[in-house]
Amino acid sequence: MIRALIVGAGLFLAAASAVAQAPTAPAPAAAPAAPKAWSSMSPQQQQLLHSYQGNWDSLPPERQRALANGSQRWLSMTPEQRSSAQQRFTQWRAMPPEQRQVLRQRWQQYKSLPPEQQQRLRESFNRFRQMPPERRMELRRQWRQMSPEQRRPVIPQPQATRRSPR
Repeated sequence: MIRALIVGAGLFLAAASAVAQAPTAPAPAAAPAAPKAWSSMSPQQQQLLHSYQGNWDSLPPERQRALANGSQRWLSMTPEQRSSAQQRFTQWRAMPPEQRQVLRQRWQQYKSLPPEQQQRLRESFNRFRQMPPERRMELRRQWRQMSPEQRRPVIPQPQATRRSPR
C-alpha cells in the first residue's frame, strides 16, 4: 500500500509538474493550422504577448495558437493560480534539458494509462499531498531506497495499444 501510494504520488507529481510547466504542444490536426491574426486577440492578450508583436507573423501558426491559447488561460486564472503557475514556470526554466525530457516522458506515460488508472493516481497523489510533510519525506526516503525491481510491481504500466487487423 505504501509503495503504491509513493509511486502514485511520484508519477502524478512528476506528470502534473511537467504539464503545468511544459510549453503547450499543439493538438494533432488533420489540416495545418491557420495563422492567428494579431488583431484577432483581445487587448489583454496582446499586452501579455507584446514581446512577440514584432515577429508575430513569422511565427508558425501552431506556435501562434499555443501562445494565444496560453494567454487566454492566463487571463482566466485567479491571482493565486497565476502565482503558482509563475513558480512552476520558473522551476521549469531552471531545470536541465535532460530533466525536462524525463518529465515529458513521465507525462506521456501517465497519459497512456486508462482513465481509471489515471483517476487512481490522482487520488493517491491527493492523499499524499494531504499527509504531514514529515510523512511525505519518509515515504520519499523509502522510495529512493527501493531498487527498480522493488518499484516495478507498484508502477502502473500503460496498456499496449491494439490495432485492428486490416
